[in-house]
Amino acid sequence: MTAPRPARRWPLRCAAVAAVVLFLVLVARFWHPVYGLTALIQLDAPNDNLKIAAFREHPVYVHRDTGGYDGLYYAQIAYDPLLRSVELAPAIDNLSYRARRILPPAVAWLLAAGQPAAIVHIYSFLNVAAWLALAALLWRILAVADFRGGLAWAGVLFSCGALSSVRLALTDLPMALLLAAALFAAERARPKSAAALLAAAALARETALLGAAGLVTRPWISLRHVLLGIFVAAPLLAWLAYIRRHLGPADAGWANLSLPVSGLIEKTATALTDLTLLEDSLLAWTTLGAVVGIAVQAAFFAARWRQFAESWWRVGAAYAALMLTLGTAVWEGYPGAFTRVLLPLILAFNVLAHRTRAALAWLILGNLGIAAGFLVLRDFPVNTRELSAGRSGGVATVVHIGDGWFGAERTSKHLWSWSSGRSQLVIDTWANAPANVRLDFALRTLAPRTVIVRQGDRELWRGPVGEKTAPHSISLRLAPGRTNLEFYSETPPTSESPHPDARALAFALYDLRLSVLTP
Repeated sequence: MTAPRPARRWPLRCAAVAAVVLFLVLVARFWHPVYGLTALIQLDAPNDNLKIAAFREHPVYVHRDTGGYDGLYYAQIAYDPLLRSVELAPAIDNLSYRARRILPPAVAWLLAAGQPAAIVHIYSFLNVAAWLALAALLWRILAVADFRGGLAWAGVLFSCGALSSVRLALTDLPMALLLAAALFAAERARPKSAAALLAAAALARETALLGAAGLVTRPWISLRHVLLGIFVAAPLLAWLAYIRRHLGPADAGWANLSLPVSGLIEKTATALTDLTLLEDSLLAWTTLGAVVGIAVQAAFFAARWRQFAESWWRVGAAYAALMLTLGTAVWEGYPGAFTRVLLPLILAFNVLAHRTRAALAWLILGNLGIAAGFLVLRDFPVNTRELSAGRSGGVATVVHIGDGWFGAERTSKHLWSWSSGRSQLVIDTWANAPANVRLDFALRTLAPRTVIVRQGDRELWRGPVGEKTAPHSISLRLAPGRTNLEFYSETPPTSESPHPDARALAFALYDLRLSVLTP
């Protein structure tokens, strides 16, 4: 078949670039000027009191309205990959089990050169980097030259499994990247590199060992393959022995497995029931799509059993077999952890379906999980009580409203909050030493009054405030930690309207900015 002329590939390449830009835009919404991308690790309020000291000394985003997830455990392990710190056990749920997936935490520690301020930020970015690397590698593996190749490429990268790993800062996507690199190396007759990459993948997630099915060649049973298996598994086995010595026995993870097919049947029945019971219909339909997609992928490998000699078929079949044994803990949820646990199945399916020129219906139905993938990145955290955040001169600060305010309001140009009369302004500061800062803000009120600003027993500012917004500034000294300022007026508040439910408003604080003053 004649290859397409290079000029005709430009629209496809432009679409691929647009897809990468879309991914970066979706992820960028999670970025914060002080917390960086640490919102991705899903540290939640209940775990806030258990976190290690480094998470207290350096800014890490805390989710107040959502539950935590495994990424927060791996991020804390990154501060001590050798697991010697006594802080880890109380901070991490089932440390012996989490510590098995040591590669991403260890990589974060190495790239940060052990610097505590950088480790969590590098770890939070690892999955983004893995996604970009997989995008480049997969483009070569698929030799994308037409719409089908582009669909297969996007089917992996925008799968719910890949995007879930990014969104929750997990180890699944780094493992899939290393597995893809191992199979790519094997196809180019680089068996040693392939084995080393697969061994590394197993240290990111132990299920990567199933990928060894793609490295064997005829004759299928030989001493060489036994030695290959030993080489690939040895680093993981050695690490497990280290964990057992230092932490005790690790959870084998058998609770994640069940009788063959029972988990899939239960999930399918639940997904169908949720179409009528779940309040969020979009969540219900995308979850069902993810279940149908993964089942179609497994059916594809069953239907192509004669392609056993193809390395990607063997890998896909191995993970399809794993899918049939997954238990409730992996299937439950919306859409469920199965989408990322079976990420290698999604990878193998798209590669083989494209290379064998399978019917387009296979690619479309097998990638129904893409919708659930976009849903994973749909909601990003917005702190509706934050007024200002920034870094300057080695000092990081986040200013947010405390008690006595009616919440933050904003337009494209202004950010403000109304006070009921006596309100707390909270400033969180991360610095090596106390810093001198200037607080710039504007005030206005519905009726003239005097507003006073205090820090503890010390009055910082007092002045008249009228109906017209007027700028003001205060100089103060911030120590590392939390500082509370009190804004108040002794004049009773004014009702904003005649309506019975109208708010009683004293004054509004506008466009607060905090600047660090040079010594």
